[in-house]
Parts: sequence; C-alpha cells; structure tokens
Amino acid sequence: MRKKTSLQIAYGKFRSTFIATIVFSFFTNLLMFVGPLYMLQVYDRVLSSRNEMTLVMISVIAVALLVSYGLLEFTRSRLLVRAGMQFDEVLANPVFHRVVKQQTTLPGSNAQIALRDIDKVREFMTGQGILAFFDAPWVPLFLALCFAFHPLLGAVATVGAVLIFILALTNEFATRIALEDASKAAQGANHFVNTTMQNAEVIRALGMEKQLTKRWLDQHDEMLAHQAKASDRAGSIMASSKFIRMSLQIAILGTGAYLAIHQLISPGIMIAASIMMGRALAPVEQAVGQWKQFVAARSSHKRLKELFTLVPDQEERTELPAPKGRLIVEQLFATVPGTRDTLLKGISFSVDSGEILAVIGPSGSGKTSLVRHLVGAMNPVSGAVRLDGTEMQHWDPDQVGRYIGYLPQDVKLFGGSVAENVSRFAEEPKDADIIAAATLSGAHEMIQKLNDGYETNVGDGGMFLSGGQRQRVGLARAVYRDPSLVILDEPNSNLDNVGEQALVDCIQELKKMNKTVILVTHKTNLLALSDKTLMLVNGAVEKFGPTEEFFQKPQAASGATRTASQASGRSPAVLQLSTIEKEEV
Repeated sequence: MRKKTSLQIAYGKFRSTFIATIVFSFFTNLLMFVGPLYMLQVYDRVLSSRNEMTLVMISVIAVALLVSYGLLEFTRSRLLVRAGMQFDEVLANPVFHRVVKQQTTLPGSNAQIALRDIDKVREFMTGQGILAFFDAPWVPLFLALCFAFHPLLGAVATVGAVLIFILALTNEFATRIALEDASKAAQGANHFVNTTMQNAEVIRALGMEKQLTKRWLDQHDEMLAHQAKASDRAGSIMASSKFIRMSLQIAILGTGAYLAIHQLISPGIMIAASIMMGRALAPVEQAVGQWKQFVAARSSHKRLKELFTLVPDQEERTELPAPKGRLIVEQLFATVPGTRDTLLKGISFSVDSGEILAVIGPSGSGKTSLVRHLVGAMNPVSGAVRLDGTEMQHWDPDQVGRYIGYLPQDVKLFGGSVAENVSRFAEEPKDADIIAAATLSGAHEMIQKLNDGYETNVGDGGMFLSGGQRQRVGLARAVYRDPSLVILDEPNSNLDNVGEQALVDCIQELKKMNKTVILVTHKTNLLALSDKTLMLVNGAVEKFGPTEEFFQKPQAASGATRTASQASGRSPAVLQLSTIEKEEV
C-alpha cells in the first residue's frame, strides 16, 4: 500500500471537521426558516387576532432559536479555525523541508512561494468561502419551500438561482486564465525584487537603479494588466449579479402581491417567500463573491501537489555511527539544474580521514558544483559521493549535518546573534561549544571586539558585519562541535593577514585532530598545507595526486628550481606553488 504524503494526511485531518461542519450546516440552514415562519405567524395570526401575548410568545421562541443559530455558527467557524491550525501544523515542516531541498537542487525555482500557498489554502478552508460551499447543498430545500408556497413563487426563485449560478460559471471561465497569468507575473516580479535587492549597494554605486526599475516595472505592469483584465470581467459579472439579485426581489414581491390580490396566498406568505428566496440565493452570491479566493486556493493546492510529487517525503534513515571522515567520489556526473548541460564528468577521487585535499582549477571548471555534491546539496545524475562508505543521500540529513562543516564561497549568515549563527541555531547550545568553535577558527578575539560580543546581531545575511568578519564567523560555524568532514570553498577570499593566519592555524589544528578537510583555493599558503591536490578543467579531472608530486617539474627542466630552493631554503614543490597565484587555476 502506497504511503500517504503529508499533504494527504493534512487534508485527511480536515475530513472529520468537514463532516462535523456539514452537520452543523444542516441545523444552521434549518434554523434559517425561523425568519420566514415568524413573518407568517405575525401576518396570519397576530395581525388578524391582534393578540399581544401571541406576539410576545412567538418572538421569545424566535429569539431563542436565533440564539441557537448564533451558537451553531460560532461553533462551526471555530471548528474550521482549529482544523486550519492542524492543517498548518501537519504541513509546515514538510513543506519547509521541500522548499529547502528544491531551492538547493534547482536554484532560482522560487520554491519558497509554497510557504505562502499553505496560507492561501488554509485561509480559504477556514473562511467564508468554504462556508458558502457548505451552504450551497441546502439551496434546493429553500427553493422547494418556495414551490410549496406557490409554484409561481418557486419558479421565480429557481430562475434567479439558475441565473446567478450561470454568472458564477461565467466568472470562472472569464477570469481563470487572466488570474493565473497575473499570479505568474506577480511571482516573477517578486522574485526579481528579492534577488535584486540583495545587491542594493551595487545598484546605487553603479547607477543601475533606472535600468533595473524599468525591468521591474515591465513585470509589475504585466501583472497589473492581467489583474485589471480579470477584475474588469469579474466586476461586470458582479454588477450583473447585483442587478439580477435586486430585480429578483422586485419580481418575487410583485408576484407575491399579484397572488395575494387574487387571494391565492396570504400576505404573510408573500413576505416569507421573499426571505426564503434571499436565503436560497445567498450561498450562490457568496460563491460568486469568494470566487477569486477560491481560484487562488485552487492554484496554491495545485502547486503544493506538484511540489509533493516532485520532492517525495523524506524517508526515515537508520542512524549510523559517527563518520571518521573518509570521502570517496565515484564516477560523479552532474548537469546544470533543469537542463542537460554537463557540469561534472566522471569525477573520481578519495580522501582518507585526517587528510587535506586542495581543489584547484580555472573559473567555471566545476569546483563549486563539486563542493555542493560533497555536502549533499545536489544529487548526482550518476555516480556516488560516499562518506565512510555510505552515499550522502542515504544518510539522515539531520544526523550527517552534525558531522559536516561547510563554508561556502559566498558566506551568508542568518538574522540573529553571532552565537546563534556559530551554533547553527541549535535549540539548547552549550556556550563552551560555541566558544571552542570560535577559538578553533581564530575568531574568538574578533568576536569579543564586536559591540555586544557573541550577542551582536549580525543582521539579515550578516549585513551588519564586514566581508572578512562574516567569513570568520562562517568558519567558526563550519567547525562547530568538531565535524569529521570540513569543506571550505575559497575560505580566504575576504580575509586580511590576521584572518589568513587564523585560517591556516585552524586547518593545521583540524589535521592534528584527524579531521578531513577539502579546500577550494589557489592560494600558495593553503595549497602548501594540503596532502593531495585535485585539478578540475571543464568539469573533468585533469590531475589528481599527492601535492608534493603534483607540482614537480621534469628532471631536465627543474635545475633552476632546485638552485632557487637551495638559495631560499624552501622545498622545490612549495617554491613551484608560488607560481600558481600568478595564474587562474
């Protein structure tokens, strides 16, 4: 039997609430007869008999029934709100997990919109829109009562209901495509703004504001055009609906008056039929009014369903022993997300625990793509990345994350304090672990000099810190709680001399601790620390081997190097490494 997804479980939670709401809807709609029946009694009994006691008694009974109606309506609404909270509770965590996974495997997919989709679906399922659909099945009951008063009254009410229902369908077909196009344009405009504002200082410095504003306005205007088109059509339909609704009130009262003149019905029935028709048409009118919300919820449901189909539920994984840090890459192939363009071509290498591997290569050679596969952020098309013999995809993500340290090329911190960022926002971090990580990375003194020390707020993305400070806090985060595998992508790109020396000391200390370190760099001082070097060119392995042998020149061509090394006191391999900084490797 196929396991239910979290989305199906969330909707299943609603099922019992839906059933209860339908039951409550039956009684609330039954109590809607109080008004018409009260009017019948007033016109046919009270006015004819002029009995004040009868008026008082039926008024008391009517008020008591209406109190019951109010309580039932309150309970019905409260049930839906509580079910909405359960719906969100079931879905929030799985959707967030899928958004993160989708965004890492397919950058630029704008997957985070799924988090807003939960809100749209929940708001519809707990608001007036869904109540209109619950009340709609009772429309025939009110129409039947109109027919019971007189067939002509029933015919007028039925024609009105059919006309308004036709308008609802017209609204659907007339606005669906325009609303979908508006939604897509709005998503594109919002995504453009979010990504553009991350480089606000570049926009101001290079005078790009007008050009980028024009691009955003083009997308924004496209969204407005589609929305205006849908709103114009919906507005016309709503105006027609109101015209028909008011005309029907005149028609039902006029028909009732005609029948009363000919003594075919009493005046009380005329008023009661008017109220009854209004009640019959109310759910249909509400459905027309809530149609835009319904369409938005339907689109959100569709996107959530696609997300859950594209990113299946995370399987429960057996907790494995803590890894030692041995890394093996076997025939790794990768493509650009969403395309067939090859990024990595048959990458194979191995690193034992306690070894340092330097990854070098020209720009666009696939270094960062390789790193993203090593940390499990991307899944290979074929081949495998194994940590202590187990493929990265077979590790429990929460477990393996504790044993991996990662410093990306573009360091992004999260809104919060320095301590929270270093501890990876652990629920109950130990201060000793935070300080140990900062000390190991050489950032402890730098952090102490900040305004509030470890409690300093770094701002969104770490905007309140300099590039070098962000990199040093990111390094402390990477080595938090002594991970077995530490991967550093251009870790010294923003560091000054003090920061570089702290980085070198940190790497040397990690080696003493028998930790595996992967370095993406072309700096001599870091290459000299490595045990092995991997060179990538055009997504393929150009050369791989021990660093000391990696840069050795042929015997005939290395005489000058030996002479220079004797004069400088440095080894030939390290002396040759110094030429790397002059090239784009």
